[in-house]
Amino acid sequence: MADFFHSVRLDRDKCRGCTNCIKRCPTGAIRVRGGKAHIIKERCIDCGECINVCPHHAKYAEQESLEIINNFKYKIALPAPSLYGQFNNLDDVDYVLTALKKIGFDDVFEVSKGAELVSDATRKLFEQGQIKTPAISSACPAIVRLIRVNFPNLIDHVVPLNSPMEIAAKLAREKAKEETGLDDKDIGVFFITPCPAKMTAIKSPVCLNGSQVNGAFAIKEIYPALLSHMNHLESVDSMQDSGIIGVSWASSGGEANALLRDNCLAADGIENVIKILNEIEDEKLENIDFIELNACTGGCVGGSLTYENPYVAKARMKRLRKYLPVSCTHLENKEVPDDMYWTKSLVATDVMKLADSVPEAMKKMAERQAILKRLPGLDCGTCGAPSCAALADDIVRGFATETDCVFRLRDQLSGTDQEFIPAPYRSEK
Repeated sequence: MADFFHSVRLDRDKCRGCTNCIKRCPTGAIRVRGGKAHIIKERCIDCGECINVCPHHAKYAEQESLEIINNFKYKIALPAPSLYGQFNNLDDVDYVLTALKKIGFDDVFEVSKGAELVSDATRKLFEQGQIKTPAISSACPAIVRLIRVNFPNLIDHVVPLNSPMEIAAKLAREKAKEETGLDDKDIGVFFITPCPAKMTAIKSPVCLNGSQVNGAFAIKEIYPALLSHMNHLESVDSMQDSGIIGVSWASSGGEANALLRDNCLAADGIENVIKILNEIEDEKLENIDFIELNACTGGCVGGSLTYENPYVAKARMKRLRKYLPVSCTHLENKEVPDDMYWTKSLVATDVMKLADSVPEAMKKMAERQAILKRLPGLDCGTCGAPSCAALADDIVRGFATETDCVFRLRDQLSGTDQEFIPAPYRSEK
């Protein structure tokens, strides 16, 4: 959509047009034209899969420089719980929190504290019967975007609660204003993020009128400075204020386990997530109460902007749990506070339609089907589209031609149909 901001960008100078990205993009948001990749922003969900698979490092996440914190009188860091899994032999998160203050922040507020509040709020919604099952977590913005683009029929299943990042940011602001007397404009709140989807959620919040967060820094960019300070700390501030329930959100299954319910499911990795969403649409998971979905393998510890191997980070998070209390935060009242809910409804993004009017759309659909029958059905990607179906869509939209397919080009040049293609690879007519 025109108002959709996405954080994953392309460095054209580094792109070799290798087509690795188009084959792994879960929403078909990338094309290769003229020897260079192109990201279709309306379809991009900022999952970071293309960043992970690009052998030439041509994909990157747009982010701010750490110097921008100096634009504010009071600076607050919001560390994602996945940050703790980046450090070896960590048994006290206060080392990480103190190091964040050493690199320029005035205060640190754990996002895991916000996660504990969201877990408590979700439990209350279940207890009060105010949630449609199977309920789908709204914590991962890449998943929320995927549902809007590819699975609009499941929108009513998404839990309408703000993310732990937004909850933590709001609480951090209120605390800072009370302690300093400063106005909102003088307080900068910055998220330490494991993924580009969170950067997009800050720049272009879907279900909020505006984010409480001013910007984000990638874990892998801030890691070296943190490690340097952690190795030379003379004293450690006591700031840790979250427990196992909040910190466990860093790994797949952490949010689901925090609900203390038997019928919960957790899936990670975008391909597995899509399979689960298809099963929900097919009504095969009606006996499940809650579904936690993470676009990244292993959960947030597997984000494309993290430093450590996700499996190593997950093991470290498991070790860290034994040094933490179960939980440090819960809601004071039986009712979920209004400010924890979205301020705007989640709506579908109609990026798949071929035309605005029904007659024109039907005409283009018929044209698309005719084109698809003429294509070989190999989904080889050499045309620059991820599949023959995607190429047919591009052709009817005027973004490609049939001769972008090397097999159709050979047909045209040779004057034959598909006789040159070995029988096992011919498309059925």
